Amino acid sequence: MPTRVRRALTWLGAAALAAVAVLVGPTAAQAATPAWPTLGTGTSGANVTSAQFLLRHHGRTLSVDGYYSSGTASAVSSFQSANGLTPDGVVGPLTWGKLVVTVDVGANNNAVRALQTALNKYGYRLTVDGAWGTATTNAVTSFKSSRGLTGGTTVGPTTWQWLIGGGGGGGNYSLIIGRSVLPRSEYDDPHHDYPAIDLPTWTGVTTYAITSGTVIHVGGGCGYGIGITGDDGAYYQYCHLSSRSVASGTRVSAGQVIGYTGNTGNSTGPHLHLEIRVNGGNRCPQRMLLALYDGGSVPAPSSLPTTGCTY
Repeated sequence: MPTRVRRALTWLGAAALAAVAVLVGPTAAQAATPAWPTLGTGTSGANVTSAQFLLRHHGRTLSVDGYYSSGTASAVSSFQSANGLTPDGVVGPLTWGKLVVTVDVGANNNAVRALQTALNKYGYRLTVDGAWGTATTNAVTSFKSSRGLTGGTTVGPTTWQWLIGGGGGGGNYSLIIGRSVLPRSEYDDPHHDYPAIDLPTWTGVTTYAITSGTVIHVGGGCGYGIGITGDDGAYYQYCHLSSRSVASGTRVSAGQVIGYTGNTGNSTGPHLHLEIRVNGGNRCPQRMLLALYDGGSVPAPSSLPTTGCTY
């Protein structure tokens, strides 16, 4: 066979293999591992609870309440210093990598409590008691199987990343004002005429982004307002602020300061007005805010009711 023919056949064979590799891909059947969430002061939810249990597992003393307070930030800073990390008090990818520990059947500790909390984001309804029994084994097996994870029942760094990085539960969501500003009872109050909520405050209370997204409105219409299109697909409208600290087009993360409460526009007193819209329709924010206050699993915006939150 002439040399140039052999070369042509060799090239065609290589090209065919490359084409197959492009079409099939190395891991076409497996989704990408979700990113570790970043948790900081003001964030709330199941991910915060898991982080707090893991901090306790590593010997830190702090309340486990699902809310990232200054006490949690101090415990994180202490843990970071002890593990060669920059003590910034924020739980990011490097800190998660040090916090998570490998656990398996029979363990009984705070790391298992963190695991059970994380599994409950996905609807497993485990008792968070730190004891790895049959129910926890079944939940881990189901979770790992559904995501193509190997290694039996062992929960190591990769499984932790899938658990913490997906399913919502905080990190991706934050209370819109500090938890100590108002009692829980204010977060289930109905709005006066359409699905929304008014939280009574004094002027100048720090206001946070409820979730990560993009600021697409900084203007009037309801006093000093801010509108955020969340990465979850919902639109979040804040009203009556005294001042704003973000510009239109800004990318924000959950818990980022976006402004300060006030009494601007059509308002009868200082308060923070919040609307949640899905596909242009208003949803009742109360269940989402209560979940954030309680440190529980955050409902999807599309699951929030459209009625029953007015008087």
